[in-house]
Amino acid sequence: MEVEKIREMSEAEIISKVSDLRKELLKLRFEAAVAQTKNPLKKRALRKDVARLLTAAREMKNAGK
Repeated sequence: MEVEKIREMSEAEIISKVSDLRKELLKLRFEAAVAQTKNPLKKRALRKDVARLLTAAREMKNAGK
């Protein structure tokens, strides 16, 4: 996910997207525990996307102060 797209999102959209990505990450963890995943690097990408979203949300929150 690109930073420009994230910065265009509202805070509510960011929180919703974080929730969705965390659910997807949980599914991948279960998949990896049960059998081999098709793309093991997807977990890393999801974690990084969650971090980017949370960072952008914090920046928005701090900018409002």
